[in-house]
Amino acid sequence: MISQRNSTWRVGRGRAVELGRKGQIMAIINITPDSFSDGGKYGNVDAAVAHALSCVRDGADILDIGGESTRPGAAEVTGAEEQDRVLPVIEKLAAETDALISIDTYRAETARLAVAAGAHIINDVHGLQREPEIATVAAQTSAGICIMHTGRGREKRADRIADQEFFLQQSLEIARAAGIPDEAIVLDPGFGFAKDRDDDLELIARFAELHRLGFPLLAGTSRKRFIGAVTGREKANERDVGTAATTVILRLAGASIFRVHNVAANRDALAIADAVLAAAAADDQRKGP
Repeated sequence: MISQRNSTWRVGRGRAVELGRKGQIMAIINITPDSFSDGGKYGNVDAAVAHALSCVRDGADILDIGGESTRPGAAEVTGAEEQDRVLPVIEKLAAETDALISIDTYRAETARLAVAAGAHIINDVHGLQREPEIATVAAQTSAGICIMHTGRGREKRADRIADQEFFLQQSLEIARAAGIPDEAIVLDPGFGFAKDRDDDLELIARFAELHRLGFPLLAGTSRKRFIGAVTGREKANERDVGTAATTVILRLAGASIFRVHNVAANRDALAIADAVLAAAAADDQRKGP
């Protein structure tokens, strides 16, 4: 169990997220026809906004809006198609909720337009390395940035944590060269992105080693294939109990933000984990140095 480090994550529009005392929930809002778990369910503006607002009622702190599936083998969409899907949803949510809004994109232009429409955070599953100009957008708009590790399209190092450090250090160099301040950065180890069952399980087991990078950590295990492999649940929407188990484990290992489909289940899981962490901190304080 890792003692939680208190920090402030600076995001766009003068907002900030206090990390450490309480785990934060980032709700997945897919406006796509082909996402692996909920593709097609929220394919129009009204359905997506209604779902996002229900996630806020269930306890989501951040709404992560995506217009292109990142599942293996998914067809790419054009930037214009992505923007047509996400921008009206972001505009409407910005007018209807105070929840933080994140844009899930690797495209610099989509990120720029999304922040202009009301987003506070840019979440890049390519770790700033597909379109490095996205880092300039984050710096110029003062948006928060989630930098994710991926193994797609490259040769990985044999040691899983060494590969995390290698890739993410490259991403951090891009971020700093663009002028993104450290307090705007969160890192994500990218569960499931060019990773098999053993990769993901070892990442969970060794998660605490990622704190060497010196940034708050986001965990996105929700309904991933490795959970199905371990539990025998073939359907993605039947993996919420397994997801909640990983949420507890990773919270105790020091993760700060949890990107999930089922907000209510993971909210309850985090409540237990946060209570255990608070009890441990109180016990340490009683014992003294």
